[in-house]
Amino acid sequence: MDLKEIQNLIKFVAKSGASEVKLEMDDIKITIRTGSESDTTIVQQMPMQAAPVMQQQVPMPQAGAPAETSAAATADAEDSKYITIKSPIIGTFYRKPSPDKPVFVEVGTDIKEGDVLCVIEAMKLFNEIESEISGKIVKVLVDDSSPVEFDQPLFLVDPS
Repeated sequence: MDLKEIQNLIKFVAKSGASEVKLEMDDIKITIRTGSESDTTIVQQMPMQAAPVMQQQVPMPQAGAPAETSAAATADAEDSKYITIKSPIIGTFYRKPSPDKPVFVEVGTDIKEGDVLCVIEAMKLFNEIESEISGKIVKVLVDDSSPVEFDQPLFLVDPS
């Protein structure tokens, strides 16, 4: 193998994107490595440098977390006597049947089984969500025209 053939082989390996090629002939052994291995080392080092920055930021939210959880626990204790009406589908939550009509229910509205509470739009279909219980609306948990997920709480109802 002469020098021009080796140079052509090096050019071919560089264009192919291979990181390493080994060629063994009768009395010649050639190994060609491209610089991609050093790039990999740099990429591996970058996440290591970013990790300490993230660790420094994590303790700050944790310092306020106990106050938030105690407030949430108090709210949960108050809400435990109420029944939660949840979304049966994914879609967009609407409190009114159309923009120029009044809302279906307000806080303090007495409802009975079968009353329409809201509409959820899914794939251009407007699905009326009916109450499965009787009681009084205590809280509306979702803003009008907001996206909702399956099983997301929509209303709190006092069954008494």
